Amino acid sequence: MRQLVFFLEEPSAREMLKGLLPKFLPEEICARFVVFEGKQDLEKRLPKRLRAWQQPDSLFLVLRDQDRGNCIDIKSNLAAKCADAGYPRTMVRIACHELETFYLGDLHAVAASIGPKSLAKMQNKAKYRNPDRLSNPALELKKIAPSYQKLSGSRDIGPHLDLATNRSRSFSSLVSGINRLIEAQQP
Repeated sequence: MRQLVFFLEEPSAREMLKGLLPKFLPEEICARFVVFEGKQDLEKRLPKRLRAWQQPDSLFLVLRDQDRGNCIDIKSNLAAKCADAGYPRTMVRIACHELETFYLGDLHAVAASIGPKSLAKMQNKAKYRNPDRLSNPALELKKIAPSYQKLSGSRDIGPHLDLATNRSRSFSSLVSGINRLIEAQQP
């Protein structure tokens, strides 16, 4: 069985992906998650983990938050670390600015999972039409969905995220990247 291995900076990304991937990941591909203790830990230990990987036919994807850094520089740096470790085809995706941007891009999913139900109506407000522009998505999400907690919220929201209508470009980039990895491995 082929594996799609996700290198993640935090457990909440794993929880979101566990809910999202069953929507489109073929059954013959098994998702594995390697979770680091933050972005510095990911950047420091990623090359070593890649070099030590023993299972052939594995596909790799690195997901990291942009936070306040330069997206292009972060992506280039991570891609270089992967190439230096012998895995130049590792896909790197950056959540602009944080994982919560994905949730703000689909307020219907937030409303359906953690509420309040009225959130779905807010999706067409100018602020949420392009959530990748928000500088502090976690704070914004907490304001409009006070019950949101990073780990449990990610677990609850993930299965409800819509692959086609999410307004976050970085979410769409993640989904299309996963699809490209899968398609490249089809016989």
